[in-house]
Amino acid sequence: MSDGFGIDHLPYGVFRWEGERARIGARIGDGVVDLSALELGGVPQEVWVANSLNPFLALGRERWSAVRRDLQAACERGVHTMPIGEVELLCPLDPPDYVDFYSSIEHATNLGRMFRPDGEALLPNWRHLPVGYHGRSASVVASGTPVRRPLGQRPPAPSDESGAPSFGPSLRLDFELELGFVTGNGPPLGTPIAADAAREHIFGVTLVNDWSARDLQRWEYQPLGPFNAKSFATTVGAWVTPLEALAPVAVAPPAQDPEPFAYLRTDDPLAFDIALEVALVPAGATAETVISRTSSRALYWTMAQQLAHATIGGARVRAGDLFASGTISGTEPGSFGSLIELTWGGRDPIAVEGGERTFLQDGDEVVLRGRAGTVTLAEARGRIEPSPDVP
Repeated sequence: MSDGFGIDHLPYGVFRWEGERARIGARIGDGVVDLSALELGGVPQEVWVANSLNPFLALGRERWSAVRRDLQAACERGVHTMPIGEVELLCPLDPPDYVDFYSSIEHATNLGRMFRPDGEALLPNWRHLPVGYHGRSASVVASGTPVRRPLGQRPPAPSDESGAPSFGPSLRLDFELELGFVTGNGPPLGTPIAADAAREHIFGVTLVNDWSARDLQRWEYQPLGPFNAKSFATTVGAWVTPLEALAPVAVAPPAQDPEPFAYLRTDDPLAFDIALEVALVPAGATAETVISRTSSRALYWTMAQQLAHATIGGARVRAGDLFASGTISGTEPGSFGSLIELTWGGRDPIAVEGGERTFLQDGDEVVLRGRAGTVTLAEARGRIEPSPDVP
């Protein structure tokens, strides 16, 4: 059994085999189970012949649990699998919406110290609510999809007395180590989801790399927030891990001060101790360098709080929606979840195989990995390609 993909895991994804239609499968070991070939939880077989997990996610928590029980029983009896190396893995989601949060207090503090060295590291709202922004769901791609360096406006160079921006490829391209969760359908428009009810709507988790063009973002994000600097690609793992598989690594979240508003309080926070790492394979190299190791256990704002806050104004949640934690960083330099932190804004290059890096170069490949006890999360991998020609 391939390490981390046993019967206690059984993540879901979308695959295609020998030119056939896309369909939903589960991974066990190094094999893929075609769910359309089984009778699981009373789900019609046509649900499994789909381009994304969305139709299955729309069935809700009761059906998700029934399918998992039946699938585990089938795997214990023995099921036919296709070698994972012989199928094409597709993006598991077609998100109607995508939200990226800012939930790591270590990451937020690092950036605050970097950008506001003479002021408070955290803005006044940060400890009161999970800060977030709406990303571009059409740019969510599966692990292994190449990421093209974006074009955009860059801030004026310090030496340019005119104060004029420049235009061209991003020169400060970065990764962001994140943990995302995906949902089923929520209540009608105008009806918030209580933090205590979040488990009923969250199906599972995936690693997320919300790539960031730091120079473009610096110029464009005020006063409304990220735009083109974050819309060019968001990479997710090819397999989504069910929430039930994470039960052994559930933890109490960090203490919050001040106490949050009542709508953000819950005895079921959905906080997990998932060991995370980032590896970088520099352009032209064959070996990778692990440049960061951290854990999701220290996230200040939990999944339950993120979902509760995202819907408190009445926003609707739909099957396949993706919510990401924001960059996850620890307290030490080797545990930071982005290059802007690891190199402290490009000031301190880090050593990698065959050289050093401040930000990503064309041909570099970034790999995010996660381990939750006996469960291995599907990696999120992407290689940087050159930008298109300047218009």
